[in-house]
Amino acid sequence: MSKALIVFAKRPSPGRVKTRLTPPLTPEEAAELYRCMLLDILAKTGQMTAVDRLLFYEQGEGAPEFFAETVGTVGSYPQEGEGLGERLAAAFERTFSLGYNAAAVIGTDSPHLPAAFIEQALELLDDPGVDAVFGPTEDGGYYLLAMKRLRRELFEGIPWSTPEVLKDSLARAAAAGMATALLPLWHDVDTAADLLRPELVDPGNGAPLTREFILRHPLRSPAAPSGR
Repeated sequence: MSKALIVFAKRPSPGRVKTRLTPPLTPEEAAELYRCMLLDILAKTGQMTAVDRLLFYEQGEGAPEFFAETVGTVGSYPQEGEGLGERLAAAFERTFSLGYNAAAVIGTDSPHLPAAFIEQALELLDDPGVDAVFGPTEDGGYYLLAMKRLRRELFEGIPWSTPEVLKDSLARAAAAGMATALLPLWHDVDTAADLLRPELVDPGNGAPLTREFILRHPLRSPAAPSGR
């Protein structure tokens, strides 16, 4: 089975990425953190040999040039569509049109995501009884979705960026008669509290640039008084 990994990404521009981290970070620092997270994800997924990585970037000024310089033009595509659901569906559609039999999509919000989770998702699709695989996040969303063919119903009418994303997606899959499997629970890096997670400074987490950034920009808990 020919398999692809879709990575959704943005150009690291101040004021356009990781805005929930400003403050405590400045927009420039948030953009630098996002750049570190993006490069960690690209390095990790670039080492995976059993899957072809395809990068889909958000369109905008300077984006084609940035990603051409970062990953090259082969396997790099602009995202198409108005909302997140349309863009995800379009990315899967293009990927399957290239001849892949299975595909998974991830973003860049979990630079320390174990590559083994991605491999597990695509291995689960080898089972004829599994139609889709979700990787649930602690906030009610998902960090990964894998399918064997495009199912548009999974992207229509979903309340994106809410705690209902995974629940509603699973309900739509069930209504369509799809058999689903779940990966281990994981978490995104979206808020200052997320940056305090010890996993992000673990030397073995596979995200060295993100780890170095956090160690250079130590943050106290938002609820704690500053002693500095």
